[in-house]
Amino acid sequence: MADPELEQIRQQRLAQLQAQHGGTGDPNKAKQQEERMEEAKHTILAQALSQDARARLNTIKLSRPEKGAMVENMICRMAQMGQVRTKISEQELIQLLESVNQQMGKSTSTVKFDRRRAALDSDDDL
Repeated sequence: MADPELEQIRQQRLAQLQAQHGGTGDPNKAKQQEERMEEAKHTILAQALSQDARARLNTIKLSRPEKGAMVENMICRMAQMGQVRTKISEQELIQLLESVNQQMGKSTSTVKFDRRRAALDSDDDL
């Protein structure tokens, strides 16, 4: 294959991938947009939460990242809807977390031991 043919095939494949993913396919633009969204979220959280509440939320994010992200998104939505009039204190954040825990319910994790049968026991092999 000549170089022009190879380049044409590459361009066609790139166009197909862009059509499938619905965008320009420019990773820099997507990364910049994601960074702007994160920055906006941090700004909203800084305005909506007191220092103590922010520290507690960061601790929650370390131990349970999915729960921390869910609470962050909830607080951002509340702030955008105008439900947050003053800064959320640590006690108010604790109450919010308790209500989230009640809504989610307890997820119990279980550990199941599968004991090997006596015939398959590797300890008997010498």
